[in-house]
This record gives sequence, structure tokens and C-alpha cells, in this order.
Amino acid sequence: MRAMALRVGHLHLENWRNFTRVEVDLQRRVFLVGPNASGKSNFLDVFRFLHDIVAVGGGFQETVRRRGGISRLRCLAARRNPDIAIRVHIGGDEAPSLWTYELRFNRDSTQRPVVREERVEREGTEILARPNEEDEQDPERLTQTFLEQVTVNRELREVATFLASIRYLHIVPQLVREPDRSVGRRNDPYGGDFLEQIAQTSDKTQKARLRRILDALRVAVPQLSELELWRDARGTPHLHGKYEHWRPQGAWQSEEQFSDGTLRLMGLLWAALDGAGPLLLEEPELSLHPEVVRFIPQMFARIQRRSGRQVLISTHSTDLLRDDGIGLDEVLLLVPGPEGTTVHPTSELGEIEPLLKGGVSLAEAVIPRTRPARAHQLSLFGD
Repeated sequence: MRAMALRVGHLHLENWRNFTRVEVDLQRRVFLVGPNASGKSNFLDVFRFLHDIVAVGGGFQETVRRRGGISRLRCLAARRNPDIAIRVHIGGDEAPSLWTYELRFNRDSTQRPVVREERVEREGTEILARPNEEDEQDPERLTQTFLEQVTVNRELREVATFLASIRYLHIVPQLVREPDRSVGRRNDPYGGDFLEQIAQTSDKTQKARLRRILDALRVAVPQLSELELWRDARGTPHLHGKYEHWRPQGAWQSEEQFSDGTLRLMGLLWAALDGAGPLLLEEPELSLHPEVVRFIPQMFARIQRRSGRQVLISTHSTDLLRDDGIGLDEVLLLVPGPEGTTVHPTSELGEIEPLLKGGVSLAEAVIPRTRPARAHQLSLFGD
């Protein structure tokens, strides 16, 4: 099975941020919908967490530290068992549980994160179970996961490689416009080194991708006729776009003049073409025209037909969910409550399907469930 075809087919969580317990299947495309502060970003952060453990410069201790420690990661509604647990099933469409990776962790008496349990299975056969005899003889070993230790993880290297391929993107246009901010950054999910990532791509690949991005951008920005990358005298990369107008030669603009929507769409298109692992996107509809947003699901569907890449998207957008090709099992509804947020595939909500059969769109059936009950009271602010 090709590594590029792997995906997370099932997710189990205990006491992770907003969630006391989650047990949910995941499709190639996943749309996360829910009210503000229901945990959409925290749901995506599970995958970022696993990525950071195995990434260069990461590791278990650093990954927990960046998130404020165990107390910030543990769900406030946790009671009986305070351990935090993550279990993912990794595979393909024909074998969704080729690999199972489980990590259960907490903190010790000195407040350091420690592994309580780490387990790996391949096709149902257990190949790692911790704590083991070596861990009992040397408890210090439990301050690291087996997964992050390159010298010993050979048997499960495929899992580590897959998790390292996960990519999160939430472009902040202002960071792209000020490339000096990217000094020292690498693979910044907020776009601080976005232009540098383009510049470091091989010339042939870079030009091919920019041509494809230009073709797509012209749907949203018809005046854009050319797109290229160049470096200034200091070596700083810039994007140049040529806009057609009444002057015969048109006019060139750099990323400093590009609109927020153009930069965000450009980042979205580049990310879709760059890499093969799961892609995590937060509210890709921001700054984009509704008619552009409507075609985002189709764009990823075409990409997935070629690469099989998994895409997980959080959204508040009615327009994004209007695509008739979105299946009920692709949409997860997050419902906050006093005991934490619960996660429901819309295929399991019995009242949704009758609404669809009655002519209601998926967006019209699901998005109203995410609205705050007393949103209208905001209009009273200032009285």
C-alpha cells in the first residue's frame, strides 16, 4: 500500500481539551461544524499533536510544553480517570486499520509529562506495548514516546512517517505580506514562511504549480494574467502578479498589494498541491467570495481522486456545505455540553436524512444547529 494513500480512519479520544470521550470514523474528506468554542480547532489539534511528536524539533516533552502542559490539555470535565488518551487507526480504504497507534499520558510528581501507555498494532498483531520491562527498570524512558526515537522505532517507522506528513494551514495574510517575519521560521502553519516554501521548491515543480494556481485564481480574479516568484536584492522571495486593465501592458503587483482573499486562496491551492499526508484547514472560506467557497469541496474531491489525500476542514460556512457531493458521513457535528463536547456524524442524526429527502440542503439542515441560542442579544450591546 502506498504511503500517500494512508489516512486516519478512526479516532478515539479521552479527556482531550473539550472532549471527555470521542469515538468516530473519519472519511477522506471531513467537515467539522459546530458553534464557536465547541472544539473544532482542538479536534484538529489532535493530529497536529501527533505530528509534532515525530517532527524535527518536536518530541513528546516539547509538544506538551508548547500547549501549556498537561493541565491545559486535559478536559475540564474529566473525572474518574485523569489520563489523556489518543488512539488512531491508520490505513487505506481496503484496510482502514492497517496500523493502530495509542498513546495514554499524564504527569508525574514533578509535573513532567509521562507516558502511561503506548501501544502499536499492525493488522491486529501487537508489536509494541509499554510500559515494558526496560521502562520499569528505567522509568525515565517514559518521558519519551517510542515513536519519536528514530534509533528504536524501525518496526513502526511507517506510522512515524505518516504522522510527520500531516500538515496544518491557516494562512494569515499579513504574515505573508511581511516576509521579514519569516526569518527563522520553517513550515509555519500561519504563512510566515509561505513565500520561502514556494521559493525552495524545485524550479520545474514551482512553475508547474504556479501555472495551475493561476488557472484557478483567474476564476476568482479574472484580471490576473501572470503569476511568478522572484527574489529581491536581499534574497527575500516575493510573488508578482500581472493584472490586466485599460493600459496595454497591464500592471504588476506584489503580495503586498494582493487582497486577503487572493493570498488565502493562493495558500489554500498551494497546500492542496504540496504534500500527500492529511491536510488540516481552518475556515478556508475566510475572505473569499461565497461563489468561490462553494467550489472548495469539489476542488479537494478532484485532488483526492488523484492522490487519495485526506482533508479535514473546520467551517462555519453555509456556502461550503451546499455541494451536493458531500456525504452525510463526511460531516461531523460538534455539540458542546456540561460534560464536554460530543461529536456526531450527521449520518447518525435520524432527523437529517428526512430533511434532505424533503428538499432541504445539507447546509440548511446542519448549520442552524451550530447557531448560538441567544445570538440576537448581541444587537442590544451598547444600550
